[in-house]
Amino acid sequence: MIIDRTKKRSPREAFGKALVDLGKTNNSIVVLDADLSASTQTKLFAKEYPDRFLDMGIAEQDLIGTAAGLSATGKIPFAATFAVFATGRTYDQIRNTVCYSEFNVKIIGTHGGVTVGEDGATHQALEDVALMANLPNMTVIVPADYAETYAAVKYSAEHKGAVYIRIARASLPDVFEDNINITPVAKTIKEGSDLTVITNGETLQECIEAVNILADMGISAELLHMPFVKPFDGEGVLKSAKKTGLVVTVENHSIKGGLGSAVCEYLSENYPVKVIRLGVNDQFGTSGTANELLAYFGLNSESIVRKIVEIKNDTIKSCN
Repeated sequence: MIIDRTKKRSPREAFGKALVDLGKTNNSIVVLDADLSASTQTKLFAKEYPDRFLDMGIAEQDLIGTAAGLSATGKIPFAATFAVFATGRTYDQIRNTVCYSEFNVKIIGTHGGVTVGEDGATHQALEDVALMANLPNMTVIVPADYAETYAAVKYSAEHKGAVYIRIARASLPDVFEDNINITPVAKTIKEGSDLTVITNGETLQECIEAVNILADMGISAELLHMPFVKPFDGEGVLKSAKKTGLVVTVENHSIKGGLGSAVCEYLSENYPVKVIRLGVNDQFGTSGTANELLAYFGLNSESIVRKIVEIKNDTIKSCN
């Protein structure tokens, strides 16, 4: 698979468009925002269905509490704001009001990860997936591009129960065709035999380029895409790990509590193999462009290749 970086679409726009399309056929869909509708793209829904849109202002706890109340009346609320606010500032409301009460609330966190860019550490959610994945009754999805974001929103509307969808700020190259379906199953993007690379979200494009470069170097990397962090497809990971015997996870998130942790937890109990986690190493983000920060934290394709070559060389040395 080849990534065309000259053609990009906004996952946030896919979210907004999906809401509009869902609203046409389902009057139970309601949308709430926290004074960021232009950034989250909920403005598209607000324009079409102003009577089903609520701007809660800069009051994120009220955003979630109101969404829970609407769910109790039979509505399907989508509550959106930046990921750092959607999960951190509202954690108590999500834990005790939404998840404990088993309400059907959909929480959308846009601007996830270091690729928020120049806004810096205060706005770069690096622990949001960990916070949400550790909550009972919560589904967590990290889509990779426009088409998969649209599919994730559609899935969440049809799924009974709380859902967290983490969406990137940046426009991204297409990886998947429009009208795809999304399910809690690991997707094999490329077959390989020397190691398994597991990723999700916008780092999928970087990993696709990385495994192509590795192939030219004679290293056969199998690439798994896991948009669902919870529920977790342990069997899909296990099958690939048994095949290759070495796993590298890549995520635009802290290495603690995210996709890499989920992979380690499952494999340590079922098939212990070496797992290397690439992500943000227990630190806050910093300011810079999205591309600069991907390189700084070792998450662009060139950095991933260098790290995997280093890992393979160390493995060969330890075997000699």
